[in-house]
Amino acid sequence: MSTVIVRVESVIARALLAAMVGLVFIAGVMRWFGYPLVWSMDVAQLLFVWAAFIGADMAMRKRGLIAVDLFVRWIPARNRVIIDLLTGLVILAFLLSLSWLGYKLVMLNLEREFGDSGISYGYVTAAVPFGCLLLAITLAEQLIEAVRSLSRNPILVFTPTRNSEETAVAEESEL
Repeated sequence: MSTVIVRVESVIARALLAAMVGLVFIAGVMRWFGYPLVWSMDVAQLLFVWAAFIGADMAMRKRGLIAVDLFVRWIPARNRVIIDLLTGLVILAFLLSLSWLGYKLVMLNLEREFGDSGISYGYVTAAVPFGCLLLAITLAEQLIEAVRSLSRNPILVFTPTRNSEETAVAEESEL
């Protein structure tokens, strides 16, 4: 993915997190003074949903999503790549399905209001197709990278790549 897109995504995620924290803090202060911002929690939830999907894409790009590899570690590296590729294709199909179904959900929720904020619920549900599409693009890039690496040193789709120093430390800890 382009470094510009990666940087924009990072800036947006940080801005969403800062806005969320600031909004919750201001809402707490205003409530203490007796002037509650009724809409603030709704907007904070909206920001949280978007931040969660963008953060998930950032974690996937770094291959940092939670994975259970207890049994897969015992399989030779080339076979692990094949298992990763098959798993990745299933997940890619799921993400693309969620993108399409999420788009349909957005269209159904455009007129529905989100809590007391007066904001369309479509803005909240739009995070699902947008986030799943981002995740699908990242996963597709990683799948292509893994396929290209089959002829030389195989790269796993869901496992962070390690340099030689990190590999030595990990092998020592596994013993």
